[in-house]
Parts: sequence; structure tokens; C-alpha cells
Amino acid sequence: MLENWVVAPTCLPLVVRRCHRCASERFRADGRFRVNANHKLLDAWLLALCTGCGDTAGFTVLERMNVRSVRPELLDRLHSNDPVLAAELLQDPVVRRRNRIALDWDDAWCLDTGGPDHLDREVIDIAVRFAARIPVRPVRLIAEGCGVSRAEVERLITEGNLVSAVRLTGRLSDDFTFTLKR
Repeated sequence: MLENWVVAPTCLPLVVRRCHRCASERFRADGRFRVNANHKLLDAWLLALCTGCGDTAGFTVLERMNVRSVRPELLDRLHSNDPVLAAELLQDPVVRRRNRIALDWDDAWCLDTGGPDHLDREVIDIAVRFAARIPVRPVRLIAEGCGVSRAEVERLITEGNLVSAVRLTGRLSDDFTFTLKR
């Protein structure tokens, strides 16, 4: 029987970019936006606070866009400071590239395994699904989900008792499956 694990975000990730004021490298976005209109042109920024000094940084979402070309529902979400929109924009590669930022997902996600009752079986097939594009090491996920150390997981991989169609070293942010033989 196939077990399903879900990697889900618990909060917005930290934004990695150097602060101009204190040289800290982390900002915390809380889902607030600033929208500015200059005649028929619109600018919008996602606001984030430096974790070191509290200085505010604005990450460009819209720049010099004609008001009529912006979808009304997007404009409403910007004005209402929609945290779901902030999460979507932080994961948008265009926004990240434009603002030269990266995301730090440490302590911003959790693994839901559905309970420890499946660990007693001899052979376990598990499908890991990502609710958001969170880059995580599969070895860490498997260790956390099975309640063993990462060294034990790596030993199972080298012995051939833990197999997957994807490479389990490095980081993954796409769904994958694996089989664990005890």
C-alpha cells in the first residue's frame, strides 16, 4: 500500500538579500504590500523587515504598469495585503530574479506523515508530495519521517534497502516516491 507524505509550508520563508543598513542577510516578509499610482502608471512592492535592524525593504512586484493592464482581482489582493499572494510572489522566479533574492526555507515547513503506524511493515512504498516548491534534502525528509538518523538513511541507500527513481542526494522540490525495505 502506498503511503502519502506531504511537505507543507508553515509560514513564509525568509528572504535572503543583504540589508543596506546593517549588513544582515535575512528579511521577513509578512504579506504587506505598498501600491503607488502616478497618474495612469502603477508600482507595487512586497514589503519585508530586516531581521537584524528592522529596516523595511520593498521587493518590486509591478513596475510602471498601466493601471488598465493590471487585473482588478490582483489589484484587490494587493490592496488587501493578501498573505497567499505574498507566498505566490515569493515563489515566482521572475520576481526573485528581478529583485535578486533567494529564499531560506529553514524552519518554514513541516512534514505530515499521517502517523507512525506504517513503519512496522517489512516493505513501505511512500509518495512524497510538496505543497509548495520547498527545496529539501530527501535524506532529511526520510530520516524525519521514519524517526531515524540521516546516517542510518544513507546506510540504507548504500545497502540498496532504500530505492527511488530520483537521486536522493542533493535537494528536491518536486514530488517523488521511494521504497524502504527493512
